[in-house]
Amino acid sequence: MSNEGFGLISVIMAAYNAEKTIGFAIESVLKQTYKKFELIIIDDGSVDNTESIVKEYSNRDPRIKLIRNSSNSGVSFSRKAALDNSSGDWIAILDSDDAWMPEKLKEQIDLQLKTNADIVYTGVSYIDESGVPFNWALDVPEKIGYKKLLKQNIITNSSALVRKNLILEHYVSGDSMHEDFALWLRLLKAGYSAVGVNETLTIYRVSRGSKSGNKLKSAVMNWKTYKYIGLNFFASVYYMMWYTINGVLKYRHLK
Repeated sequence: MSNEGFGLISVIMAAYNAEKTIGFAIESVLKQTYKKFELIIIDDGSVDNTESIVKEYSNRDPRIKLIRNSSNSGVSFSRKAALDNSSGDWIAILDSDDAWMPEKLKEQIDLQLKTNADIVYTGVSYIDESGVPFNWALDVPEKIGYKKLLKQNIITNSSALVRKNLILEHYVSGDSMHEDFALWLRLLKAGYSAVGVNETLTIYRVSRGSKSGNKLKSAVMNWKTYKYIGLNFFASVYYMMWYTINGVLKYRHLK
């Protein structure tokens, strides 16, 4: 199926002190077989060489736009700034320590044109902080609904391709919870559709010091996410049980 008419995709990337990984992330975008994209990078007040690395790339490729926050403002603020400066009708999110396989955008576009879905996600492979791959990957279902997603967030943030107007309408801000998870839940609860490409097209870096890498902190953030979307106490407990079970099953592979 041809995807030539799909149009511009805005890739947004928030970065803070990402000098060790951001080149890997940027290169994976530049290697995409689908070429109609812009890459908007928000440097969230980095004090390392992140800014200079991005400038080197932007000087070579006009599709890369660098915006620098005047101070460290958090990932929610930074992604919103990138959204406000984007030109595409579709948004692809990539964290500055993750990466994509070359066919990632093309495969998602093909599926979106076939299904007319609002969110398209992919399977995920994992690497450690040094870039060494784990011998395990996250398989994803061909589609997912609100209640099933409550049990486990299988829409990895760096895998998502989403309609821009929906993100802007339902944007979630709050770095004390899993704001990406909250966004997916809001969209699915509102009746929008999510489909998956069950291929490992996204590479996720497991960082022990990140908010998702700290299991207790991640669990607290997950509870806050349930509260944010309006679950009552008993529903939150029920889905936290599923979150814990699925988390244990997942992270036993990532030790």
